[in-house]
Amino acid sequence: MPPVSATHWGLLGYVIFWGLFAIAFGLFAQRAFLLFRLLRLGKGENRFNNIGRRAIYMLVVTLSQWCNLRSVTRKDFAGIGHAFMFYGFCLLVIGYIIDIGLLSGFGLSTVLTGSGFEAFEAVYHSILDIAAVLVAIAVIWAAIRRYIIKPERLKGEATAEASVILTLVFALMILHVCIVGFGYAAYNVSASHPPIGAALAKFLMGTGISSATLLAIHQGAWWLHYVVILGFMYYIPRSKHLHILASFPNAAFKNFGLKGALKPIDLEQAETFGASKLQDFTWKQLLDLYACTWCGRCHAVCPAHLSGKPLSPRELIINLNGHLLDEGLRGLEARSGVPLSNPGKAMIGDVITEDEIWACTTCLACQEVCSVYNEHIDKIVDMRRHLVQMEAKFPEEVIPVFRNIEVYGDTFGMGQSSRLEWAHGLGVEEASEKVQYEALLWLGCEDTFNERRMQDSRTLVKILQKVGIKFAILGRNEACCGDLARRMGNEYLFQEMVSKNIEALNRFNFKYILTMCPHCYNALKNEYKHFGGEYEVLHYTELFGRLFDEKKIEFVYPVGAKVIYHDPCYLGRVSEIYEPPRNILKGIKGLDLLEFGRYQENSFCCGAGGGHKWMHEAAGTRVSDIRVEEAMEEAPDTICTTCPYCLEMFEDSVRTLGLEDKIKTLDLIEVMSHAIK
Repeated sequence: MPPVSATHWGLLGYVIFWGLFAIAFGLFAQRAFLLFRLLRLGKGENRFNNIGRRAIYMLVVTLSQWCNLRSVTRKDFAGIGHAFMFYGFCLLVIGYIIDIGLLSGFGLSTVLTGSGFEAFEAVYHSILDIAAVLVAIAVIWAAIRRYIIKPERLKGEATAEASVILTLVFALMILHVCIVGFGYAAYNVSASHPPIGAALAKFLMGTGISSATLLAIHQGAWWLHYVVILGFMYYIPRSKHLHILASFPNAAFKNFGLKGALKPIDLEQAETFGASKLQDFTWKQLLDLYACTWCGRCHAVCPAHLSGKPLSPRELIINLNGHLLDEGLRGLEARSGVPLSNPGKAMIGDVITEDEIWACTTCLACQEVCSVYNEHIDKIVDMRRHLVQMEAKFPEEVIPVFRNIEVYGDTFGMGQSSRLEWAHGLGVEEASEKVQYEALLWLGCEDTFNERRMQDSRTLVKILQKVGIKFAILGRNEACCGDLARRMGNEYLFQEMVSKNIEALNRFNFKYILTMCPHCYNALKNEYKHFGGEYEVLHYTELFGRLFDEKKIEFVYPVGAKVIYHDPCYLGRVSEIYEPPRNILKGIKGLDLLEFGRYQENSFCCGAGGGHKWMHEAAGTRVSDIRVEEAMEEAPDTICTTCPYCLEMFEDSVRTLGLEDKIKTLDLIEVMSHAIK
């Protein structure tokens, strides 16, 4: 028996049914077309390569709900509730399609008759019963989380819309059960399946309510259910729940390239640099705005937000989304091609403040946790590029750093003639074009000129010499890798450094570049290749981890210490190097390796990235203070890291927090030096 018997409809019923469907679908299609037109206002971007891989990836992560389940922790089960709702709705949508097929006369009722149709109906309605229960449980759990035990990441979210959606979804589930229960009771059907609907029917048949009344309620519930569904069709593309539609293509078009590589600008062809209006973003950057679920996961891990800075990745996306829809739709509806931003509302300044733009540390934590694969960092960097290269506006603290890089080739302003001083007396060879080397040691500005780091560089050299690796340094031929300049928006200066360094590197013969700094590592390995610089690049922990496994490095002397290891953002989350430093630490006798509460891909930033090593943290708490205090919760006596920025930030925080007698900060190379034979 179909949910509503076609014999009770008559011609008027069919006209109303298909008329309502046509109206709802027409309004849906109209809005979808407008949203598509808005996307086309963005610049072109090739995200159609490897289309088969993209399609498979989209289906795997969405159908498995890994996009949400990967975020489940002991403190946050929201991903499970979302999966319940997703699976339940998928089953119900299939059911709605079957219903329409049955009612249109082109469904299974034309193929299955008698006992065959009854068997199908029993299974079909039983599955939908289960789906309704799953969705109802998920809705109840979502309501509890929003209004009773609301987590920090959901604070500030628009609750009115969520309340309407939760209420309507729950009502749909109740109506679904009522449709089956009252329908079975009206037709006096005694069945054991579907379990909930059949149980309700059995109860109703014992109440003495007339069949006519039961049938009227059954049909009324069906029509109300149908109207609500069509209402969703109209409402979803006009609400925050647009992500239900946009998250699928957003997953398909995710960045399958290198996580740490920003998109280059063709400096010779570009007429403007960066993004100051919505048309300056690419269509994929605009699609991100549609896909955002407002879940606040990015909000909950952002070091800028958590330390009291003005930036929230969630609010940045939401505000850009509102700007796109408000200004964009107004412009499109008025006349195609009208600029999106009216003179009274600038994207930078009115929609997104400059303080927000400069607060980002480019740590990628927001992108790591995003369930719909939004890419926040490139939007922020594009806005920085506009401010720096079009308006010459950037934090005052970096003015001398830009000047030092441009004039002297390093962030310290020491000059390339000083790049050999740290190695005095070590017998380090400056690279010669006539010699083949195994490794070219790239130290970068920090490990060359920072007094504290010079000692670590000397230690690295002594270990390389001890294991017999033939290496050299660029020395006076080396310039700043440009990471700071690029992430601060100065793409011109970055590309100038890239050009100089690639020219120098290509003069010499070596198997791989070895570096200590994760920021240099990312630039040389992941970003230089966009400009023709294809090199094998190793971080020293990768090389030493391999040498330790091959027994070429031995840790003989015990190190009695409780060491907590901090994953630098650009070594861990960006470059996905997690195990080599841990394996080294585990191989040292007497060392007790501890972990932060947030570690590996969930590691918390030190606060130095994106140019913040050179900027004052005027608002809120220092990011590094938060990380050091987090370390103290595990009661270590040493914070160990593998990045010069992290090391400097933690040293400052240990000093300012008055913890110098309780904990010390060391690079992994220093810990190794106490244990190596």
